[in-house]
Amino acid sequence: MAPRGKLRDPDDRPIFLPRLAREQYQGDAIIHWSLPIFDRTTGWLNDTFHGRFRELMQHTAAREGLICPVYCLMPDHLHLIWMGLRRDTDQKNGMAFLRTHLEPELRGPKFQPQAHDHVLRDNEKQQIEFARACFYIFANPLRAGLVNDCAHWAYSGSVVPGYPRLHPLEPEFWNRFWRIYARARQPDAGEIRRPL
Repeated sequence: MAPRGKLRDPDDRPIFLPRLAREQYQGDAIIHWSLPIFDRTTGWLNDTFHGRFRELMQHTAAREGLICPVYCLMPDHLHLIWMGLRRDTDQKNGMAFLRTHLEPELRGPKFQPQAHDHVLRDNEKQQIEFARACFYIFANPLRAGLVNDCAHWAYSGSVVPGYPRLHPLEPEFWNRFWRIYARARQPDAGEIRRPL
């Protein structure tokens, strides 16, 4: 019998979520990732985990050429948006690296076998729509009734290498973020042939 929480079919084979073509995760792709914990296990989220998460996000960003305008760690799952900065960026590689090194920090609980992903479409990448998607992620604790104000949730922010204090609730965040992104994104990052 499979461990509780693991998705299995009637013949006890693992079920994996369908994935898009590899190219959809490469180059300048923008992806909303969600990492659920088996059985929605809680009790692992604390300041120490948050610190390790930020450290590992920095390493992942450096390895894969990524920037994270927003993340939100919830008591039983994680959300983040990654934006690719280089032509050789591969978010599937980045997610495998992050999950491998972050899971031991859960101290017992495990991630579900696959992270959920949503590759943003062109209309979702427009600055206003993109900011709306980021705020939706950031407002998870508010919708869950964990806080009365997003600013009171200690386990959210952004990971932009070189800008440790940049935070989505700053009044000038989006102006600063788009300037930083424009400087960091390599000119050929979008030169990926993606299936239609």
